[in-house]
Amino acid sequence: MINLEEKTVSREDIFNGRVFDVHRDKILLPDNREAFREVVEHNGGVCIAAVDEENNIYLVEQFRYPLREVTLEVVAGKLEKGEDPLEAAIRELSEEAGLKTASIRQVGILYPSPGYCSEKLYLYLATELQEGEQHLDDGEFLKCIKVPLSTAVEMVVSDQIVDGKTKALVLLVDKLTNGEKI
Repeated sequence: MINLEEKTVSREDIFNGRVFDVHRDKILLPDNREAFREVVEHNGGVCIAAVDEENNIYLVEQFRYPLREVTLEVVAGKLEKGEDPLEAAIRELSEEAGLKTASIRQVGILYPSPGYCSEKLYLYLATELQEGEQHLDDGEFLKCIKVPLSTAVEMVVSDQIVDGKTKALVLLVDKLTNGEKI
């Protein structure tokens, strides 16, 4: 059986930023040849499918600068170094959607781009929601809307929702609930 593990020989830091860091590693391949890997280090994040008793899911519209367009996404946010994902999910739900939850559970994990990025997303389903006030981070602008979960599934399939984490979580929640009310 072939060993697939690659071993780090050396590391060169390229960029250290607020959201991510970049480094270039010299590695040993399983056959002992040398190669290079460019890696984006990211603390990871949380994504929350907030679904109310009428089976509506809360989504946020947000301008995404790298794409130069507004996207429709589940509530989400980045983890601070060492932050507990569950606590981050509860915080982001309150900040972005103005919601509190009496029931939240992790339903999956997603690696968005494992070929070059260490980002790990923790996927949550929040129910038993209580509406409150949005309190966005400084410089954060978004609009929270809610749509029937079945409509969100149709929007995923028709590419009206194009964000990868949102597609995955909407379809996962629909599958877990078999389209039934939560």
